[in-house]
Amino acid sequence: MIDWFARFRNRTAAFVHDLCMVPVAWFGAFWLRFNLEIIPEAFLWRALALFPVIWLIHAAMFLYFGLYRGVWRFASMPDFVRILKAVAAAALVSVGFVFALTQMHLVPRSVFVLHGLLLLLLLGTPRFLYRWAKDHRFYVHPPNPRNRVLIVGAGSAGEALARELAQNSGGEYEPVAFVDDDPGKIGKELRGLRVAAQTPKIPRIVSRYAVDQIFIAIPSVSSEAMQRIVAHCEASGKPFRTLPPLQDLLSGRVTIQELRKVSIEDLLGREPVSLDWETIRRELSGRRVLVSGGGGSIGSELCRQVARLEPAALIIVEHSEFNLYRIDRELRERWPAMELYTYLGDVHDAGFLDHLLQRARPEVVFHAAAYKHVPMLQNQLREALRNNLFGTISLAEAAKRQGCRTFVLISTDKAVNPVSVMGASKRLAEMYCQHVSTQTATRFVIVRFGNVLDSAGSVVPLFRQQIAAGGPVTVTDPNVTRYFMTLQEASQLILQAGAVGQGGEIFVLDMGTPINIKYLAEQMILLSGKTPGVDIRIDIIGLRPGEKLHEELFYKQESIMPTAYPKLQLAQQYGIDSQRFAASLQALRSACNVYDEERAAALVSEMVPEFRAASPMCGR
Repeated sequence: MIDWFARFRNRTAAFVHDLCMVPVAWFGAFWLRFNLEIIPEAFLWRALALFPVIWLIHAAMFLYFGLYRGVWRFASMPDFVRILKAVAAAALVSVGFVFALTQMHLVPRSVFVLHGLLLLLLLGTPRFLYRWAKDHRFYVHPPNPRNRVLIVGAGSAGEALARELAQNSGGEYEPVAFVDDDPGKIGKELRGLRVAAQTPKIPRIVSRYAVDQIFIAIPSVSSEAMQRIVAHCEASGKPFRTLPPLQDLLSGRVTIQELRKVSIEDLLGREPVSLDWETIRRELSGRRVLVSGGGGSIGSELCRQVARLEPAALIIVEHSEFNLYRIDRELRERWPAMELYTYLGDVHDAGFLDHLLQRARPEVVFHAAAYKHVPMLQNQLREALRNNLFGTISLAEAAKRQGCRTFVLISTDKAVNPVSVMGASKRLAEMYCQHVSTQTATRFVIVRFGNVLDSAGSVVPLFRQQIAAGGPVTVTDPNVTRYFMTLQEASQLILQAGAVGQGGEIFVLDMGTPINIKYLAEQMILLSGKTPGVDIRIDIIGLRPGEKLHEELFYKQESIMPTAYPKLQLAQQYGIDSQRFAASLQALRSACNVYDEERAAALVSEMVPEFRAASPMCGR
């Protein structure tokens, strides 16, 4: 209520000001027309007689063209354009009125031109003087600033940030210079601040201007450019912060509060995903959607993305009680009107799944439930198969019986030429979905991708924990690389694949360039304010059971086909002998039921001929 009253008061004051300027401009135009001498009596009476109508016409035009949508504090070119349109329209209407009701020679034609020019001056000048008065601190350095700031990026975000720092930081921050990689900007001034150099010279500029902090104001910067800028900032030895990515900068203004520490996601993140949201919405909006493993990292993000699309109902199956409680509470708070059902249960419990799907009647299933910790599963073959393979089969069979429209299996790059039990179990799940897709009306779609930044159990939270404990940070091999993508990107591409898949396809997400894990560890240490090898030790511990030096996304036998979506590729699979595969599955299930892990291991190697175990698969 108070905010509304303040806005009403400010707009009323601006409207009253503009109305007061109309008579000043009107009679000033007559005065100028007669060379600053006394206005002849006949013309003065004519001016007085016409003025009420002129006043009303201008008031109407001011309101019609929205002169009071803008705020004087931020007066800019769009505000001037609105004033110009309003004055021009009012002048034309006024001329028409005078022409219709009077003899034009009684009002000199030049009066209307002079009146318009004067009114533009009288309406525009106070606005821009007011803004200049508010902005004058850009040109007056605070007497005792606590932090002299160098701004990286002399674009619109950098300019807005410099203005915000000078106006609203209470003297805590003093912007002193810009750096920018555009050579055309070097030496120029922005808001009274010099664009001193390109980013490689950040350490030198920091010394020259006695900089205390560096603010990176390039919301649209690529991960490669951010890595380079961060390296220069680190070389300066000064703390640095950044604005969030452009897609996260939702407000129209750049504020000090939006500055944050540079995160590892800034260095490893990728370009925003371009999705066909209309197709995705048609597939999911108004449908009943089930997410297995909905409390995990990928599953919970899938739930959030699906909730945005207004499904008829969202059904979540989760084995972890705490994870289920957490996602249930979050979704009910954010989407209270959504029909939400949460179930605690295992995907390999066929009885539970049949009962659940009969009650919940899902139309689309996203199967994210899986064991994924490679070294831990390496000597637990039975449990890996029971959850990752037979859990998939149980849920898929229940979905078939229920007549689900779409079943999306979330797979992994570790399923390609697997050396781990986890990878082999996921490869078998892929093969099963391809095998069954030819036997049912349900569309079975497979999505394969690499590591997700900051997902539970991944290397990023492990490194954070080790850094917080003072080290050492453990890296398996100095040459080991992994593919990474953000959680949001992976989830959205899964939705896209599920929406466009026809059944039996393996969609592979474009993971970009693999990241060296030792580099990742070094950058995380640097971002924590420590020095690798000095403050925090990095230990090379050797590859763990089931790990590869480099992961792969495709088999050699798979032909890679592009799709209509740049980050979604299609792996054209070679055929599967369905009869032989079904018999092998039955034998594998029997071996697992009687804990014959040696027989199970032999069958896995036979069914996935590319599988070459890097270490023993059984023998707990």
